[in-house]
Amino acid sequence: MQDIKAIYFDGNSSIAQSIDFVLDEKNAIFIFGSPQLGNAKHSVMDAKISNHSGLLIIEFGTSPIQTIKIDDAEYIKYLKNYLSANGIQTWYQKLINLGVKVHLLIALSILGLIAGSYFFVLPFVAEQAVVLVPKSYDDKMGEEFYQHFVEYNVIDSAKTKQLEEFAQKLQFNNSQKLHFTVVKSDIVNAFALPDGHIIVFTGLLDLMQNYEELVALLGHEATHVNERHSVKMLCRNIAGYLLISAILSDANGVIATIADNANGIYSLTFSRGFEREADLKGFEIMKVNKVNPNGMSNLFLRLKEGNKIDIEIPEFLSSHPVTDARIEYVNETIKSDTYKYQTNLELKKIFEAIKNTTSE
Repeated sequence: MQDIKAIYFDGNSSIAQSIDFVLDEKNAIFIFGSPQLGNAKHSVMDAKISNHSGLLIIEFGTSPIQTIKIDDAEYIKYLKNYLSANGIQTWYQKLINLGVKVHLLIALSILGLIAGSYFFVLPFVAEQAVVLVPKSYDDKMGEEFYQHFVEYNVIDSAKTKQLEEFAQKLQFNNSQKLHFTVVKSDIVNAFALPDGHIIVFTGLLDLMQNYEELVALLGHEATHVNERHSVKMLCRNIAGYLLISAILSDANGVIATIADNANGIYSLTFSRGFEREADLKGFEIMKVNKVNPNGMSNLFLRLKEGNKIDIEIPEFLSSHPVTDARIEYVNETIKSDTYKYQTNLELKKIFEAIKNTTSE
């Protein structure tokens, strides 16, 4: 047994003490001591052993943690060979001794796992968890926003009544009662609230050229309500914040985040997956009502015309599919799933009335 000098910290103070240190190879025991401390023994298997800046660090005990530091290069080599040859290194010791590059690779792998969970696993889990949210929450959240929204916007009462009449002629496959409102605005847009309110701006109605386009729009927005897309997106956003808060140990802003998301329904941007689902199930609604499916691709042409921008946003940067992509897959769906449709004179008449009614 080779005896060397080492540095000892008792865990109660920061004062270093010089000790005699030796390894009992046969019994796998560290033996150390000094005239002031006396002698002590600790099992090799109970110790945590690591390398730091040319030092071998041996830690044992729990309260307090005692530390022995060895700087003798030859002895460090001898001790490491002994541990390796006898297979008595713990997984922790092996991990510590892997080196900086391996530690960095492990850290990057963990970050990658967290990122993958955030972008792929978490959205799926959050969407499934929406069944735990009672539909009364949809009603309360949507109604509160609607009442606030109408205070700052002008409702076109005549067109709203006509739009309600138009919608009553359609089957939306809905379990939630739908309400339709026309708002006077040049904005080319429409959106749905979780309680069943569907808001259509006159700027979009003015661009439409036939009733099939209006059926496509209402079918799309009705699907957002039917599939609870608003609540699913809120669950996604809140779950994402909770994950980050758990990682950073910051839970102070959770309630504020929930409130911010609930108040931001109007600007809530659906994922590409939700928009695609709304397009395809909106197409199914057109089939049920025997309406010309080309109304959907024509609707997207109107939206593209009404929302022209100088620079087209790449699809991977946008939460809605770019208009050209939507037109393409809708046209492919129309070609692959043909059905018989017919002119609906009632819908056509009401649509023409909506177009011809002058907003007061």
